[in-house]
Amino acid sequence: MKTKWKVAIGIGVLAIGGVAAFANYKMKQNAIIAVTSAVVTRQDLVSLVTASGEIKPRNYINIGSNANAPSRITDILVVEGQRVKKGQLLAKLESVQPEAQLAAQRANVASSEAESTATEAGLKAADENIRSAQASIERAEADASRAKLDYDRAEQLYKEKLIARQDYELKKSAYESNAAAVREAQARVLQLRAAKAQQAATLSAAQRRVTASQANLRSAADVLQRTMATSPIDGVVTNLPVRVGETVVPGIQNSAASLIMTIADMSIITAEVKVDETDIVNVALDQRAEITIDAIPGKKFTGKVIEIGNTAILRSTGLAASQSAISSQEAKDFKVVIALENPPEEIRPGLSCTSRVTTATRPKTLAIPIQALTVRQKGDLAAVKEGDKKDQTMNPAQVKAAKEEVQGVFVVKNGQAVFQKVETGITGTTDIEVTSGLTEGQEIITGSYKVIRTLRNDAKVKVDNKTITKAES
Repeated sequence: MKTKWKVAIGIGVLAIGGVAAFANYKMKQNAIIAVTSAVVTRQDLVSLVTASGEIKPRNYINIGSNANAPSRITDILVVEGQRVKKGQLLAKLESVQPEAQLAAQRANVASSEAESTATEAGLKAADENIRSAQASIERAEADASRAKLDYDRAEQLYKEKLIARQDYELKKSAYESNAAAVREAQARVLQLRAAKAQQAATLSAAQRRVTASQANLRSAADVLQRTMATSPIDGVVTNLPVRVGETVVPGIQNSAASLIMTIADMSIITAEVKVDETDIVNVALDQRAEITIDAIPGKKFTGKVIEIGNTAILRSTGLAASQSAISSQEAKDFKVVIALENPPEEIRPGLSCTSRVTTATRPKTLAIPIQALTVRQKGDLAAVKEGDKKDQTMNPAQVKAAKEEVQGVFVVKNGQAVFQKVETGITGTTDIEVTSGLTEGQEIITGSYKVIRTLRNDAKVKVDNKTITKAES
């Protein structure tokens, strides 16, 4: 064989060996997964619950008609946006009949009181007559006593034949006359007392009529008062949907026909927001909050939580879940009320707002990006460690244990992704607190999402933050 063929064959063998080596190298390189990473650091972490809602006064009252029948509005004494005081007259309803009834009842009261006064005067006169008749009895008894003494002496003298029979009979007649006068005076007193008792009964009836007429007067005054709408609180007229001449209907709640106006106490302004059911367990009273109002851009207001609802609200209908006749798995919210500190003058009820409630803070705590956190089954982790040899003869308890999920992250160690179990705490906007399982300075895999979802324990990885970050963005 000629030398040139030997050289050619040698070069060919070398070329084939080089290609095979290059292909083997590329295959190994392709088996290495490119990832992004971050270093576990300490930072100040704040857990926020974000919810939207609207601005509402803490206390507001809908003023409606309290009249006994549909009534026409005859006068409105305020305008929308006006500040009013407690007890201030706001509007008047038609009151011709109530005013007439009040006047009639006042006349009845006056008549009943006059009758009662006259009866009281008669009762006092009866008392005077009884006292006079009692005095007459005392005088008659005194005369009768004196006449009895004269009669007794005359009778003794007559028996001794010392006086004439005529004188004796005269003394006897005087005594009997005085005794009859006593009986007559006593009968007069009895008559006067009976008359007094009758007058007392008449007075009692008159007083009852006075009481009844006064009660009717108060009733008529109440009916008239119901035609006058007054403010029960100090506040601002925030809604005035009616005009003079319109008719309002009493006794119908949440009806436009029964509402005259709304008075709001603007001393305490709140943001009433709806918090998702998954976040409500983290919200507590007195937690601080930051509120932004869509109508006032560029400004942030502070406040604190003052009320947390206990009833779930269906997101689709806005009704309480307890009012639903059927069980529903749809999303639910809970009402949370936040009191604003130093609300601006231009704020109005009904403005849309967004609140961020600070539910927890952790200064200088270990934290990692939320996307780095993942879940694996214990069986998958054990299978990798044993060289992907799964035991096909596991009993049910072992199968259940193998399917148990473990929360953790992948730590970069010697070019490999090693799964590390972690315990977590509060969650911030982009980071989550780590309470155990990691130490400061460790390098963990943070992306991409597809890689973290499919990455296997102990897989070979290559950190390439610049290229992958640029490609993902």
